[in-house]
Amino acid sequence: MLGVWNMQFFGGSEISPSPPVPTATGNNVHMMYIFNRSGVCLFYREWNRPLRTLNPQQDHKLMFGLLFSLKSFTAKMDPTSADKGNLGVPQLPGQGCSFHSFRTNTYKLSFTETPSGIKIILVTHPRTGDLRDSLKYIYNLYVEYAVRNPLYNPGTTLRCELFNTSLDQYVRSIS
Repeated sequence: MLGVWNMQFFGGSEISPSPPVPTATGNNVHMMYIFNRSGVCLFYREWNRPLRTLNPQQDHKLMFGLLFSLKSFTAKMDPTSADKGNLGVPQLPGQGCSFHSFRTNTYKLSFTETPSGIKIILVTHPRTGDLRDSLKYIYNLYVEYAVRNPLYNPGTTLRCELFNTSLDQYVRSIS
């Protein structure tokens, strides 16, 4: 688990350098990203982000770079595969070891990548459970309202009110 660690001292007392995580309540989703395989942010939405970014494009680049690095790192550290590849070399969707989420003391990042290279990221409250099924559901919404929409130009920012409405309804149900 990244970002959360405890220290054990002689005498058995344990301290945590991070403040305690509050219990998840209300809307647990802070934000969501959808990227294509080239790193273009097709969709970004905030629901409950306590601190707004000053530069959304920089934020998108940082998030995509984090995903790229984590995919490369997890593939390199895979103890079950002899073929480690090189750090920094792009991994094809479904290739090698993959990660689904990581948690810090203030948020949880959940991730899925489809065979077509679409990457969906949810940033939520740290106590939110496994979101793999939720990410699949959101991908199905994306397919329904973007891929099947004859007015949508693939590779461009997704602007579809039906997608936004359906997504908002679904995100409210995530706990």
